[in-house]
Amino acid sequence: MTFEEMRKGYQDEVDYQKHMLRNLGYWFQLGSILSGSGIVLVYFFHAKNIFLNILGIALLVLGAAGMLLFGYAGWKGQRNLQALIDDYEQKLDYLQKQVSHGKR
Repeated sequence: MTFEEMRKGYQDEVDYQKHMLRNLGYWFQLGSILSGSGIVLVYFFHAKNIFLNILGIALLVLGAAGMLLFGYAGWKGQRNLQALIDDYEQKLDYLQKQVSHGKR
């Protein structure tokens, strides 16, 4: 494997993980919208319509659970991405030391 192939492979993986983290952000936003809609339904229909009140509570719980799930996944994804970048930098440092020791 050449240095360019390694660099391209790491770059492709970083780009892919960043794309997936953006997708997780969109799902987190959806959870936020569901929770907000649930709060609005509960607030306006808590004493008027039992069906809308129950629907609001369900949306609130579902949205909050989604926000927790996707927030945690995004946090773990950020840590994984940083670990990938650190691994690449360690390999670069190692290769640079090998090249500099070989030239002496």
